[in-house]
Amino acid sequence: MFDFFKKDKKKETTKQPNSSQVAETLFAPATGEFKSIDQVDDPVFSQKMMGDGYAVEPEIGDVYAPVAGTVMSIFPTKHAIYIKTDDDVEVLVHMGIDTVELDGAPFNVMVAEGDQVSAGTQVATVDLDQLASAGKGKSIVVVFTNLGDFSNLQLTASDQVTHSAEVGSVKANS
Repeated sequence: MFDFFKKDKKKETTKQPNSSQVAETLFAPATGEFKSIDQVDDPVFSQKMMGDGYAVEPEIGDVYAPVAGTVMSIFPTKHAIYIKTDDDVEVLVHMGIDTVELDGAPFNVMVAEGDQVSAGTQVATVDLDQLASAGKGKSIVVVFTNLGDFSNLQLTASDQVTHSAEVGSVKANS
């Protein structure tokens, strides 16, 4: 008789909703031409060596958070910002191609490590003219560095996007 009650309790606990199944909404980090990551002119990104993602070829140099979360790291050369969401999605926002060599000159980061950001919060500006003068690509690349823990990267945007427009979602593995 007591085993009967134990089985009911197990059934109840397995029916609890799994919060890790909630999809994380993704947003454009800039206004410009939306690209899949395999179209980025850098094999580190296009071959997904750091993870899957997407990019925007910006028209202006304002850069926005593609997700809500905590700023975990800002690279010393200011060319990249690492954000971690409340659902543990790790997001790298990389500004420009081969821009680490510029030692931070064209970048103005507007957040600090530990800051909480909402999707659409402006996190940086990039001097696109300075990138062009240095012969560097201007793509703003969004990379999910722990995508192995997640599935169903769904990108819904195409062509032109405005900053903070919804571009897709990613969902945790079950």
